[in-house]
Order: sequence, then structure tokens, then C-alpha cells
Amino acid sequence: MAKRGRGDHGRRLSPRDREELERRIAAGETQEDVAGAIGCDVRTVIRWIMHNGGLRSYERRRSPRNLSLAEREEIAVGIARDESGAVIGRRLGRACSTITREISRNGGRQRYRASVADQRALDQARRPKQPKLARCERLRREVEGRLQQRWSPEQISARLVLDFPDDAAMRISHEAIYQSLFVGSRRALRRDLSKCLRTRRVHRRPRGRRQGGPLKDMAPIAQRPTEVNDRKTPGHWESDLIIGKGGRSAVATLVERTTRFTMLVRLPYGRTAGSLHAALTTALPSLPDGWVRSLTWDQGKEMADHAQITADTGVPIYFCRPSCPWQRGTNENTNGLLRQYLPKGTDLSPITQRELDQIAVELNSRPRRVLQWMTPLEVFNRTSAMTT
Repeated sequence: MAKRGRGDHGRRLSPRDREELERRIAAGETQEDVAGAIGCDVRTVIRWIMHNGGLRSYERRRSPRNLSLAEREEIAVGIARDESGAVIGRRLGRACSTITREISRNGGRQRYRASVADQRALDQARRPKQPKLARCERLRREVEGRLQQRWSPEQISARLVLDFPDDAAMRISHEAIYQSLFVGSRRALRRDLSKCLRTRRVHRRPRGRRQGGPLKDMAPIAQRPTEVNDRKTPGHWESDLIIGKGGRSAVATLVERTTRFTMLVRLPYGRTAGSLHAALTTALPSLPDGWVRSLTWDQGKEMADHAQITADTGVPIYFCRPSCPWQRGTNENTNGLLRQYLPKGTDLSPITQRELDQIAVELNSRPRRVLQWMTPLEVFNRTSAMTT
């Protein structure tokens, strides 16, 4: 057995990679799509989800109640002008006491520096703080008891206000309860209590794009014009993806039903709906006028943006029934031929569009029995000449 190298799943993610991972998870993308987009192994994504409970890292935002760097610079200017705290406060719309405390806690008038004071405030804001449920045992017991009764965090949060109307310590948001269940660094409740939730999940599932189920507003293949079936009218295409190693890369394949002419389109950002949308809206307009009358696709999640693709290109898209690949038989056959060039298990991400174009040229230059031993390119050119 070959040793497992560090590879993608062995490298450390950069801060930018982690930020992109969090953004995509929060948007509802699948683990495979996220791994493909940032170039890591899917196990890295899974480990992040298990550690963070599917939530984004906490992003601290400066409250409007806190002084900004610009305000601190104005304070420094006021000190240089020998203005009083009251004068500086009136100009900034702040209380005099706020200005005097700010100056005194940061070295006084002789040593005050706006940038140093601002960084000190940020550092103090980042200091570790215990979650409220870890600090207040009575509140934690109430929350745990109600979770065991199958109450939702939202129900618990709202009911505590009614049951303890005069006790500010017995207040907690539903989001804080979720975080205390799921997020390792903020976990203050027993993790097994997550099984008491309706979903019984052990991590959050971010709201975002569709996770499963049928595509919205799709046109089934039964609505496709009957002229498509006899293959006499050119411009009707069958399309799909071929998937690379680990599901992290893909290439879109488009085959014209009449001529068997093939186009290959690189998806530089993986097999996401956005990546396919961008690729198709670039590739389809490159074909001659009248040569793109329709697309037939399967019901893969990569076509979640099908309505926008149609709006941008004017090309209607029809969808096969689930588990009926023969409804795209021409495309399925072509994908089989492509595996001579792109075997299963190949990482497709390094392949350039120029290399894909060369593969398409070779495929389109092969004689086909179904075309009476003419090539797809010959039939395409002849048909183009007849229709112009």
C-alpha cells in the first residue's frame, strides 16, 4: 500500500483559505464543492465543520458605542490643541467622561497615542470570555432541563423571559444556546443534548442554497420541442459534467444531437452552480447564430442557476428524469469516449481550456458509423454552410 503523502489534506490552510471555507459553508455549499474551490481535501472541510459546529468563526464588529480610530485621532488633535475633554466630547458627540476616561487609561495627555489606544482597545475586546452558560450555573440548569424536554433553543429563550421577568441573569439568546451546543471553543452544554433537538444534528447546517431535492422551476424533458427527437434540426445539445478525482474538479461536456459535434468547457472554480453559470454564459455565445436552440441536462445541483443561464443566453434548458441517463444518450456515449483522454480518477483542475479544445478537435475529427463514417466536424461545417 502506498504511503499517504501530505497532499492537499496535509497542508495547513492559510487565513485566506479559512475565510473562504467559512464563507462557502455559510452559503450552504456542499463539503465537496468547498474542498474543490479552495484546493484541499474534503476531510479538511469535515474536520473544520466538526470543530466549529458548522458556524463561521466569530467576527467581532466594533460597536457604535465604542470609540473608533478616527475618533481617537480627533482626541489626539484636541489634546495637541490643549482642548478640554468637554470641548473634544462636544465635537465628537461623546460625553465628557468618555473622553477623560479614554485619555487617562491610555497614558494621559502627555503620552496619549491614537493608534496605540485603538489597538489596546481591540486587544482587550478579544480577550477570552466565558460563555454566559458557563458563568451562570442556574441558567445552565434551566436550559439543560428544557432541552431534555425537547424544547427548541428559540422556545427556551422566549420562555425564560416570561418565567423570570425580573431576573436579567436568566436571559440568553437562542443563538447562544446553539453555540454552546455546537462550537468547541464556546461549548458550555453537554454535547449529547444536541440529540434532543428536532434535527438531532451534531453541527449546524447553514442556511443558504439548496441542499437537495428537485431544482426549482425546471422544464422537464417532456416539454422539449418534438423537433429535437428526430435530430433533423441542428442546435439542440445534450450536456453533463465529467467529474475529476475526489469530486473536486469537473469539465462540462456539450454534444450537438444532429452532428455529434462536441464542446468541452473548463470549470475553473469547481462544480458549483456559479462556476457552471459563468462558464456556459461565456461558451454558448461563441457558437454560430442558430446553433444553440436548447440544452438538455440531468437534475444535478450544478444547474441550480439554470433560470439565470437561460435569461443570460436566451437558451431554454430541459431536464431529464432522475436516473434516466439514456435520455441524454448521445452525451453519455461521448463522455465514455472522453475517458480515453481523461481517465476516471484524473485531477481535472490543472487542465487548461486549450488542452480541452485539442481533445475536442480530436473527438470531432473521428469518423462515426452513425454519420456514415463522416466526422462530426465535417457534418457540422456542411450543415452550417447549408443553413447560412
